[in-house]
Amino acid sequence: MDSMLSGSEAEASGIPPNTAKVPTYFDGLTTRRHTVVLGFGSDLEISEGGSVVAAWPFDDLRAVASSADRLRLKCLSARPLARLEVLDPTTQAEIRLRARHLDTERTTGKQKARIVGWSLAAIVSIAAIAFFGVPLAAERLLPLVPVSFERHLGDMADNQVRTVFGGKVCTDPAGNAAFAKLVQTLRQAAHVDAALRTEVLASPIPNAFALPGGKIYLLSGLLQEAHNPDEIAGVIAHEMGHVVHRDQTRLVIESGGMAFLVGILFGDITGSSAAIFTTRTLFQSSYSREAEANADAFAIDTMHALGRSPAPLGDLLFRITGDEGGRMVGILASHPLTEERRELMRREDRPTTGPAILSDEEWRALKAACLELAK
Repeated sequence: MDSMLSGSEAEASGIPPNTAKVPTYFDGLTTRRHTVVLGFGSDLEISEGGSVVAAWPFDDLRAVASSADRLRLKCLSARPLARLEVLDPTTQAEIRLRARHLDTERTTGKQKARIVGWSLAAIVSIAAIAFFGVPLAAERLLPLVPVSFERHLGDMADNQVRTVFGGKVCTDPAGNAAFAKLVQTLRQAAHVDAALRTEVLASPIPNAFALPGGKIYLLSGLLQEAHNPDEIAGVIAHEMGHVVHRDQTRLVIESGGMAFLVGILFGDITGSSAAIFTTRTLFQSSYSREAEANADAFAIDTMHALGRSPAPLGDLLFRITGDEGGRMVGILASHPLTEERRELMRREDRPTTGPAILSDEEWRALKAACLELAK
């Protein structure tokens, strides 16, 4: 049997081990490095201290990734973690001559290109699912979600919302009566049959938003920024559009997926975690451009049905947000940008033919609905 120079033989000959480039063996059980002798017979024999510790069939040898000057081997029929490292070029050449399948697991240039290609295809597929598949799935799932469950989802998020905005509900009778009249006028004009629950919250933030199940909040900060009832009417009509189109529930489905809904339906997700998830989704996500455009169209049609102009809505949005609408939630976290929306509202301007939505006295009462709480 032919054999290569061992570590002990190298030392006896006065050749330093690193110069002799003796083979190193790892048995796959410990991290200890074994300096070994290789024998070339029917198998690759690995010996230490004069005893054969392993015999690896040449057909089972496979090259493992390593540096250019090192041949690292494993054996398919040996322990999974066993390794042999060969530095001597002559020994490497001998092994390569006998091991026919040595490089079958190595990645060639073509294989690398193929892997990169498939990886890019996977990334594109994931992106396509995110941009097209998930919204399409949400669109298909939405009709299957009962309205009662949608209302339950909104109720779970309601306490979180009240906490975020201080929980101060405006209770001024005259102001609430004026707001109820405004909402009812819009409902009749838009033929909204869905149950709506509307409230004014005392908050300096100029905003309005809707929760799943028909809950619409108007924040008093928006009232203070508004110049007339038509501006507020346009805002509430816009939020009604989101409710009618069920955009809030669609947003939750797109963010949490079917697993989230099934979890709530079967009790796998606690009420508190579902509430937190729903609230975070509604506050940190934005409606799609299509959803915002549809809600704007709903508001425009509603104002036209009342014989009023939608232009005040665009003026209010632009006056408050300018080009920074994406930093807020609800109607002010809007797409497209408010400049575009204001221009759309102005293009849809019509001569006023309908009566005022609120009288001057009712408008003053609505504006003052939260003044006591704000003090």
